This record gives sequence, structure tokens and C-alpha cells, in this order.
Amino acid sequence: MQPGSIAIAGAAETEELGRLPDRSAIELHAESARGALADCGLTTADIDGVASAGVPPIDVAHYIGVRPTWIDSTSVGGCSFLLHVRHAAAAIAAGMARTVLITHGESGRSRVGQPRYAPDPQSARGQFEAPYGLTGPPTAFTVPALRFMHERGVSHEQLAMVAVAQREWSSRVPRAKMRERITVADVLESPLVAYPFHLLECCLVTDGGGALVVTAADRAADLPGRPVYLLGSGEASEAPLVSQMADPTSFRGFRDASASAFEQARLGPDDVDHLMTYDAFAHVPLYALEDIGFVKPGEAGGFVADGNTMPGGRLPMNTNGGGLSYTHTGMYGMFAIQEAVRQLRGTAAAQTDDVNVSFVQGVGGMFMSAGSLILANRRP
Repeated sequence: MQPGSIAIAGAAETEELGRLPDRSAIELHAESARGALADCGLTTADIDGVASAGVPPIDVAHYIGVRPTWIDSTSVGGCSFLLHVRHAAAAIAAGMARTVLITHGESGRSRVGQPRYAPDPQSARGQFEAPYGLTGPPTAFTVPALRFMHERGVSHEQLAMVAVAQREWSSRVPRAKMRERITVADVLESPLVAYPFHLLECCLVTDGGGALVVTAADRAADLPGRPVYLLGSGEASEAPLVSQMADPTSFRGFRDASASAFEQARLGPDDVDHLMTYDAFAHVPLYALEDIGFVKPGEAGGFVADGNTMPGGRLPMNTNGGGLSYTHTGMYGMFAIQEAVRQLRGTAAAQTDDVNVSFVQGVGGMFMSAGSLILANRRP
């Protein structure tokens, strides 16, 4: 795929985010799909490819009335939608699809139409981590987070600053779930969930959805709306168990996926104007900053604490407030892409200046899988 030959032509989130007990997961898929199609002036009759995670794409296609000839059900956690964009681009470039609809909808808070959380006792996690108390994200993520803080010299105050910086962004975003400005003291005085994570360092639990329409850049140019171009992408994994990371202070998935994206885009970290990175918990953006190469190992905590990712900083990061303050349905990656598209179109609620290139970094599970996208507002 040539950088800039594929574009995101349509993008939309559900009309509401937060607590939506009157809508099932598949209804959230459908609502966001209708919005993304309207955004680029297309209908379901124009779609020949469907991708989704959680709710199967065949269910989505049938529900909204699409007859796809290309289907992607890749489900690798919260970064699944970044991989869908990458796979859709490859399919379009190969002539296997013309226009792909990628949908997300999750009743993460209300649990309408969602399966119960039930860890499989026969899985690797069920056998080798759950017996030791690592039964969910707050407990499983403490393993690498504590090692990272020890090895990198990250203080509790620096970790708390990730939440503070992102709340500063969300205070400017009317759709954000949490908008009241907070201080480091507020974070450290919030209830301790699982050491070292306080409540304000943990992601929200919400309902909502989002969708994208991906097509060839030449076709996108003929559609209404402003296309956003894909310059590069990457995907990678490390291990299904967080306890099996080769180095708990650095995620191989972030390193490999971002390196692939930069190589394809023929760019480097210095070319990036805006960063959206998954923030299920406050330590994940610190890994991303170091593993992608925006700062050197050991510098991420100080970089955030010095205000570099806040409004007016040199690397605006998670400008919708992220999973900590904007929304987090369970698979947040779709919302990171949506905010990058808004920033590149110049339509974000907390719009930053001179955003031409945005980097989107996703994670799946507890440092299990990773996806990277480099997006731009013009073709190279």
C-alpha cells in the first residue's frame, strides 16, 4: 500500500456516550454505522466490506442490511479497530473490497446484549494467573506497572499527572464523561483500586460506539466531507499473559507495530503533531511514549509531568480526555481513531493548532496485542 492511497472517508460516534441502558450492543453498532455513512454521503448499498469486534461482522451486516463480499472479524481486544483499518486498506489495495464499514458498539456499563464476564478456567490466564489473583485489568496491569515505576524512577505524582493532563483536555470537551479539572492531590486521594492504581488512574466504564468508512483515496475525493489519509500502519503481539512479557518495562507489541507504521509512512516520531494512545490505566501512555520513540527510556514520567502532553505542550496527547476521562466502553481503540480524525479535520472540541500528522496507538488485553496507525490530513 502506498502511503496516502487509502482514506477514512466517514467517521462518527453514537449520538450519546455514557450510560445507555435503552440500547443493546448491536444497536450501538447500527447507530454509529448510520452516522459514519451519513458523514461521507454513502448508504449501505455502497458497502462491500464489513469489520467488527465483539458483535460478529455477519450479525452487524445482517442487522443493517449489507451484503458483504469481504469480512473481517479480527478480535484482539481494544486495538481491534486499528487492525481493521489496516486490513481494510490491504483488501482495498488488493482489489478484494471497494468500501469497508468498520463498526464498534459496546454496552460496557449497562451490559445490554453483552455476554457475561466469565474467565475461561482452561485458558492460560485461567490456569496460571487467576489462581494468584490476576483476574481482571486492574489487578493484571499492576504487575508491569510496578516494575516500570521501579526501573524508570516514575513517582506516584508523575503517574497521577497522566490523569491530570488528560482531564485538562476533557474539561474542554462537552461530550466527555468527566470534565472537572483535577490535581495530583485529587488523584492520590481518590480510592485505591489496586496498588498503585487509584480510582482516577483507572479508565471509565461506559456504553457507546463508533464507526468508520474506509475506501480508496481517489474515491474519497469524490465524496462529501474531508478525507483523512492512511500513511502507515502496524500490528503485533507479545504474549497472552502479562506475566510472560520478556521485559515488563517495555511492550514489544508497541515497539514492533509502531516501527512498521513509521517504516511504511517513511516518517519518524519527530514528524508527528498529535498522539492518541490507549490509556486503560495511567501507566500505558508512559509505555507508549517510550516504546514508540517519542522520548528515551526513563523520560516518559518527567515528560508528562512537565506538561508536554497538555494543551499548549509540544506533543498534544489524548486530546479528548482518553479512556480515563472521555469514554471507555471496554474496547476504546475506536474512540482514539475518531479523535484523531476530528483533529486532522479541524473539528475537534479541543482543537489543537497545526495538526497535520496524528499517530494512533492501541493496545489489546494487558499488553497482549498492539495496533498503530499514522493518519494525515493531506496526501504525501
